[in-house]
Parts: sequence; structure tokens; C-alpha cells
Amino acid sequence: MKNIIGLLIIICFSNSYAQTSVSPVECIAPFYHGVASGDPLSDRVIIWTRITPQDFGQTLMGTYHVATDDQFQNIVQSGTFSTDSTLDFTVKIDVIGLQPNTFYYYEFEHMGAYSLVGRTKTLPVGNVQNMRLAMVSCANLESGYFNAYEAIANRNDVDAVLMLGDYIYEYETGGFGPNGNIDRTWDPANEIIDLNEYRLRYNSYHMDYALRKLHQNFPWICIWDDHETANDAYKDGAQNHQANEGPWNVRKDNGKRAYFEWIPIRPKAPGNQQIYRTFELGNLAKIIMLDTRLEGREVQLNANDANFSDTARTLLGQTQMTWLKNELSTTTQPWKILGNQVMVGAVNLLGTPVNTDSWDGYPAERQRLFNHLSSQNIDNTVVLTGDIHTSWALDLKNGNTPVGVEFVTPSVTSPGSPINLSALITVQNPHIKYVELTKKGFVLVDIDTNRVQGDWYNVSTLDQMDPTNACVKSYVTANGSNSLTLANSPAVGHGPFLESLASPCSRFAGLHDANQGIVVGVYPNPASQLLKIQSYDLDITSIAVFGLNGETIATPFSINPWNNGMTITSVDISSLKAGNYFLRIQTGNQKSAALKTISFTKF
Repeated sequence: MKNIIGLLIIICFSNSYAQTSVSPVECIAPFYHGVASGDPLSDRVIIWTRITPQDFGQTLMGTYHVATDDQFQNIVQSGTFSTDSTLDFTVKIDVIGLQPNTFYYYEFEHMGAYSLVGRTKTLPVGNVQNMRLAMVSCANLESGYFNAYEAIANRNDVDAVLMLGDYIYEYETGGFGPNGNIDRTWDPANEIIDLNEYRLRYNSYHMDYALRKLHQNFPWICIWDDHETANDAYKDGAQNHQANEGPWNVRKDNGKRAYFEWIPIRPKAPGNQQIYRTFELGNLAKIIMLDTRLEGREVQLNANDANFSDTARTLLGQTQMTWLKNELSTTTQPWKILGNQVMVGAVNLLGTPVNTDSWDGYPAERQRLFNHLSSQNIDNTVVLTGDIHTSWALDLKNGNTPVGVEFVTPSVTSPGSPINLSALITVQNPHIKYVELTKKGFVLVDIDTNRVQGDWYNVSTLDQMDPTNACVKSYVTANGSNSLTLANSPAVGHGPFLESLASPCSRFAGLHDANQGIVVGVYPNPASQLLKIQSYDLDITSIAVFGLNGETIATPFSINPWNNGMTITSVDISSLKAGNYFLRIQTGNQKSAALKTISFTKF
């Protein structure tokens, strides 16, 4: 009977999981948000997780292990950690003493529960023949399923993922690009402003199946754009921030703090929230990640504003611009790869820039960058860009002199143009080789000593979980050319890795497993009115409902009496708002002491 019930429970959870893609997965409790790694160097990498607490006042303790195999027979690093509400119960470890160009597996443990097994990879040193990067940006959870993330993970052939911004969106439910064909809504439902609201938005994102899978299997290198704080943000304000929403600096700091808690990024120093930094791919390339949003950007102006062309206006800020020029001048690797939020290349219609939120809105700043590339004879600058939800390939020119190229990735889900105006754009902007304004997906960047190639991949749908995708266009820049030509086929690169993708559950069966004599089912899941709870061999004394962050939502439901054996009871959830929740179950059965939470979705 236990095995039959267990099978029914698995089916119940799987149906909920497939329907929403953001329902908590029980086999990794209390590490519901999965694991992630980021900012890889040749000898270290950040590993990350988050524990859903049962008591917000607690300090949670645990251990981590890093090994060269996914069964942890050869552990190379281990240690302990602690986390609490000041970190939103996130855990971030900078694991040092690793070998270059090596796969590692890692996991976290807390009170006998284990996280997913994560897989990560350090950067190479010395002679490097080939590296492959995946470019992503602009993942609006309400606009569609994150099929681009799963498509990249399934390829299993990229060395790192570059997230170029708009990892989350700050809007209220329905506030930007909702997709009526899907059942995904943001948590919280309101526009996010305070720290806990930003935290909860990341919290709900990390429940997504495809996002969790891509984080679990590859290191990410991330920068923010505007929606990690508010639309069209700059250092002193934002278009989507009003005076009645409090001081901008407070909101900006809230967004930054939540970002550093929930993203596997390495701070330059404790408390330092600068995100511009570099990564070396052996002697092949240097990745230079920029902050064109919150570090030095002055307010955006319309092109007809009298101060639009003022040479004192800045996008990067003087400190970051000086740093960037120095990196470009002193880099010894042939390829300079700039990770950048907003489009560098000019886009004009009838002689007027069409997007002054990009570098087009800061012409003097762009001229300073282009003049430096020209005067210093710097070749092989490849700019990688997100932000505008669409696909572009273009040459960067200082007058008639080519100084680099730019690849712009389409969004993961965020809406682009309802119609494709590519012909009009390319006719009036001959330096633009390719533009597509409607499709969603990602770009693979393949780097070798002779060339850098960008391959644009589009997913087939956003309306259901389907990672089917196809390469639709490829452009290549040859060493020393500073210009793009059409490639006949997608790059092969180093091909898929031999190391298989990690499992969607922990190495262990889980705390709520029939093999332990503990079976609890929650159905229907999702539910709208009554949530039925079925158990075998449990003495349950009370049940409480709490949210993704661990906060109590409803007073405990008294369950008295509860008989051992096969038992069914119902919990009225009609008063709850739509969203994802947990049931906290208190028991009087010693055998079930480890059983603490069960997940469900209210619609």
C-alpha cells in the first residue's frame, strides 16, 4: 500500500510541477530554490543555495562539499556555513584551491537534508583553443516559460552562461507583457519596492524548473540591468519610480542587496556592490563585464533636448570609463569580450536615434570609447548585449573606421516588436547586418584564436514547457577584421561535455520518502478551495500554511483526532491569494520527525 500511495503522490506533484513550472519540488526540501554557481575563476568559484526556514528567528547551520565526481567519492573541499534572516537564508561560499578548466560537483546539507547536486566548471589557464558562452537576458516570468534556459542546459556544451540583465522584473502582476496562455504570475503580486519584496520576487523565480536546471549545471556570470531595480533606472532615479514610493537610494539599495543575496556573484569586498569586473579565458580572451545602468549613468534625455550632446554627460561614470580603457589597453589576450547591458551601436530612423536609453542616448560617451579603440589600435573587441528583447548583429564604426562588432541576444521571454521592421532598419543603417524583432531565445558565442562566431537560436514557443529550438542566423568576425560576415552554419566548438547533467533531485531519496515509512499526499495540487491531505502511518497534530519566504500565512489548523493508518482530511484555503505555499506539518510520531513541509499551489 505504501508504494502505491507513494506513486500517486509522485504523480500528483509531477502534474502540478508540469502545469506551473514554478511549484516547489519536494525531493529537495528545504532547499526548494536549488543550487547555483557563478563568477568562475581558474582556482575558485562561488556556490549558492537557499534554505526555506521553519523559524524566521533561527540561525541555520549546515555543511557543503565539493568533489570531482557526482557521488562525492573524491571530496576536494568542504566546510560549514551559517545563515539567517539578514541574508534571507541564502548561502554563498567562495570555494578556493580548485584546479583550472575542471568540472566540480557540490552539494549542501542542513539537518540531514541534502540539496540538489550542482555541477560547475573553473576557467582555463594557458593555451586555450576554444570556449563557448551562452548569452541570455530579459526573463519575464509572466510572458512565458523559460524554454531558452532549458534549451541551453540540454546542449551541455557551454563553459559559462552570461546573464546580461533583467534577471527579474519589478512590475505588478499584469504590469508588463503578461501571456494569457500560461498560468505564471509574480510573487508578490504588487510592484516590488522594499527589500523583502525584491527577495520574494527572486524567491519565486528560483522555483522555476528551467532556471533552476541551468543554474544547477553551469556557472553564470551576471550583471544587472534596470528591472532588477526599476524600469529605465539610472544612478539617481528611474522612470518607474515615483516620489510616493520613497527615496530612490533606499529602493536602489534594496534591489542591489537582494541581487547580491540571490545571485552567485562575488563581491569585490564585503559590502562592495560594484558589478564591473573581468574574467580571463586563458590566453584566448578576456571577458570585461560593465555596469551601464546604476554605476555612473546620468538621466536619459530625448534626442531633441538641448543637453543631449553635452560632452560631460556620462553613461559609465569617469571611474568605470578609466578602468575600461585600461583593461582594453593592457589586455594581452587577442579577444576583448565586453558584457554590456544596453546596445552600443547606433540605430537611427530618418536620422534620429530610436532608443536613447542605450548608448545612442550618450553620444559623447560612445565617442570616448570609440576614440580610445581607434587611437590605441585595439582590435577584436566583441560587445555582447541584452536589454532590447530582440536579435541584432552589427559592426561598430568610428566614422568609417571599424572598431569592433556587437551581438545582441533576444530576450528569454520578454515581448519585442509585434511586427518585424528589420528591412527598414537595415536599409537606413548599413552597419547593421542582421535584426529580428519578434522571436525569443539566446545566442551562443564560440571563441577560438582565429574568430568569434555568434549563433542566434530561437525557441519554438513560450506557451508551454518545450525547449525545442533552432539556429536561425550566424555571424562571424575574423581575427583583426573588426567586422562581421555571414557564416554558413552554426559553430561546432568543443562539442558536448562528457559529464552528464545533474539530477533534478538530491542524491538521497528525500525526507518524505515511502522507504522511510512516511507518506503524505496533497491534492488536488493546484487547488482553489479545499486542499486534501492524505497520510499513512503519521500522527499529525496540526497544520499551518506559510509562504515562500517562510512567513506564517494562516493560523495552524487543528487536526484532532488524527488516526494512524490511512487518513484523509481537508484544509480550507479559499481565503488565500493565488500563489505558491507550504504546509508546515507538526507530528507526534517520532518516526516522522524529519517531515516538516509539503508544497502546494493555490489558484
